[in-house]
This record gives sequence, C-alpha cells and structure tokens, in this order.
Amino acid sequence: MEEEKLTRSEETSAAKANGLSEVNRAVAWDGCSVLLDINDGDRLVFSRLSPSASIKIGNKKCSLRPLVGCPFGSLFTVETGPSGPHLSRSAPSSTGNCVEEISKDEGQSVNEIRDNRSLIDNNTAQSLSSEDIEAMRSEGATGDEIVKALIANSSTFEKKTAFSQEKYKLKKQKKYAPKVLLRRPSMRSICETYFKKHPQRTGFMRVDTLSMLLSMANVGPYSDALVLDKLGGLVVGSVAERVGGTGYICSTYFGTVPYQIDIVRMFNLSSDVCARILQAPFSDLSPLQNAPSECAMSDPSDVRPGSPETAQPDPSNELLQDGDSLLDSRDNGDDTLAGQKPVKPGRKAPPEIVKSWKDNGFTSLIIAAPEMDVESLIMDLLPLLAYSAPFAIYHQYLQPLATCMHKLQASKMAIGMQISEPWLREYQVLPSRTHPHMQMNAFGGYILSGIRISNSNTGGVIEDKAA
Repeated sequence: MEEEKLTRSEETSAAKANGLSEVNRAVAWDGCSVLLDINDGDRLVFSRLSPSASIKIGNKKCSLRPLVGCPFGSLFTVETGPSGPHLSRSAPSSTGNCVEEISKDEGQSVNEIRDNRSLIDNNTAQSLSSEDIEAMRSEGATGDEIVKALIANSSTFEKKTAFSQEKYKLKKQKKYAPKVLLRRPSMRSICETYFKKHPQRTGFMRVDTLSMLLSMANVGPYSDALVLDKLGGLVVGSVAERVGGTGYICSTYFGTVPYQIDIVRMFNLSSDVCARILQAPFSDLSPLQNAPSECAMSDPSDVRPGSPETAQPDPSNELLQDGDSLLDSRDNGDDTLAGQKPVKPGRKAPPEIVKSWKDNGFTSLIIAAPEMDVESLIMDLLPLLAYSAPFAIYHQYLQPLATCMHKLQASKMAIGMQISEPWLREYQVLPSRTHPHMQMNAFGGYILSGIRISNSNTGGVIEDKAA
C-alpha cells in the first residue's frame, strides 16, 4: 500500500492530501494558489483563493469566489450585475478562428485588393461616443455587446483587411470585455511569470534553463537532491514537483538563517511532497565539521560572502508581498481542508536522515546562487555528493562558471564537465502568420554540469583517460 502511494502521480497525491476526490483533482479549491492570465498574457497575477480574495481589472474590483470549484483552464469574463462587477464563466472564445472564417467566406482575392492605405486615423470613423457606451453599460449591456456595437458603428471597419479587423476586435475586447483564464501554477507557468514580470527576483532564470538544470542534475523519482537555492524557492519547488513525494530535497544554507523558499507555496504541493522538503545548514551536513558549527561563528571574517549575516535583504523576501501580482504569504485557515493541518515545506531535517545523507551521499546537486561565489560553494558542497552522481550549477554570467570548471579540473574531482548556454526561440502561431517573434530574450544564463568522482589516484587516471 505504501509503495502504491509513492508511485502515484503528484496531482493525485496532492488531491488526496487536500481532501479532494480523484474526479475533482483538476478543480480549484478554497485555499489553493492559482495563476490568473488576463487578456492572453497581458497581465499575470498570482492569488490564493479565499472568501475575501479579489482582483482589480481596470477600474473594476471582482471577487475570486466564483473560481472555487471550477476546473483549471476555465475562462471567465468581467460582467456588471446588480451587485456590481463580477467574474462569469464563459465558453472558450473562437476569436482565433475569425481570420480563417473570413478568408473562407470572402476569399483570398478580396484580401489582395483590400488594404489600409486609404484609411486615415483622425478619430472620426467611430460614431459611437463615450456617453453612448456608458449608457449601454448602465442598461446592462455585456462587454461583447459593446464590442459588436463599436464594430457596427465604425465607418472604416469593412474597409480594413481581415488581419486588421481581427486586431481591432482584440483591442476592443481587451478594453470592454476582458477575459481571465484560470491556470494551474506549475514549474513552467511560475518560472515564465516571474521571468516576464520580475526576472531579477529569480536570477533571470528562463524556463528552458530551469528544465535543463533539472535534467543535467538527473532529478527524478526517489532522488535525494541537495539544493542551494537563492532564487526564492523556485528551484526547490521545481525539484519537489519532479520528485513527486518519492525522495528527499535538502535545501541547504550557510549561516544561521535559512534562505527564503516562499515560492514553493505556489506549487500547491501535497502534504506528502511538502514533508519531503527539508532544510539543513551546511555545518550539519559536512563530515569535516567537528569543531564548533558554522551556526555558532562569531568572527565576522569567518562568515561566507553572500550569507544572511553579510548579504543585503534577499529580494525573494518580497516575492509574496506584492499585492498586485504575487501571492499573500500569510498562512490562514483557507489552507486547511477536512480538518487537516497542512505540512509546511522546509522543516528541519531529522538527525537520522542527515546521518543517512552523510553515509550514502546525495544523488544530485543543484546550485542556483548567482550572487555567491560558486567556486567556493562547489568545493564545499561537492564532497557531500555520492560518487558518480551528477551536479549542475546555474549562473547568470559565464566567467564564474569557467573559473569553477578550471578549479574542478585541476583538483580532479569531476569528469564530463561542460558549460551549456540554453537557447530558445519563440514562435507566433496564427493562420497565415506563423513566424518567430520579432522581439525575444536572447540570454538564458549558463549551466556548468559534470559528474563527481573520487579525487584519489584512480580518479585522476580515469579523468585523464576521459580527457
């Protein structure tokens, strides 16, 4: 029974831990974290569903209560009723097929003749005034009805090309009939959102870089991963999502104060998975630490650069305090379902598990701390890794990783080392308009990966042969 439980998927275990049935595991529940996609990515907002949760769209403030019980992927529109603005669930829009339908009805020959060269933007084409629109709203007209009225009262709409008509519709729809898509927070969606809104808070890590980082560290079920995460918990949460409650994640730190991992709360991980996320200082993990532990250091010169004692306030501390776009970090009763108290991720590692890690070593090592000295970090953390186990280090710049790679080669502690630069090209996929995006991010950081070996004479011979 226990093995069966461990081999289940993460979503199933999360649903069971939150008191949800197997059928309803894909729906949003009271107290869960959600990602709200407004107007197809124009604005991305993290929120936690509760009776008092709300979102402001334009000048309208809408309650998020209607989202509870709806499946992830549901689409909502902002409507105005007797009690004020509210979110109403609607069917997926067929706007994306309008261009194709127009082409079928009118034929390509019409588009060849029609163009926008004779159109003059002098604000006289629209006969519907703002007073008329306000009157329609007071009469209870929906946003879609207002958009249709704007199209009907535009003297130049019929003269536009099919593509221009589509752009006009989308522009008016975003203003008068905004759409809200209910998305599930996951490794990909969380990383993409932070990279788009606050990339400095996650070390400018792109989603393809994060995926490559986990792959090169060979993170999978039943892994015992050692993670040094200074990106607010993005890497720790991603590793926990992939491990799925079958292994352990040790979030280590230097100094007396653990690093913030608040982003983990956005993943909606089950209690089983959260119980596998542990925190332990480096002084407890190091087998060479027989003297007074690092937590008891009193000499400021002994404190590692970048540790909480000397570093500036971690920007990840603000991750859950931005009311407009990020999740509220306070724990309240909404997190408790069926009378069960949720397990918080990041509890102190028990001594028996720490002893097992010391005896057997970790199966993976991931370092994501761009503001710290990676060369000294890898020399401290690599001995904690089991032999033949992989490691991966992320950094925003190339030179620190190159220096670290040279140090590892000279010390003969690792083989198969390589520095990778992720590359990603985004495409616009639309009917008759599929092409790469005109503006893309060309930088995704760098990853140093390798495999730890024994630094004995045998290990040196093996590395020399591999070279």
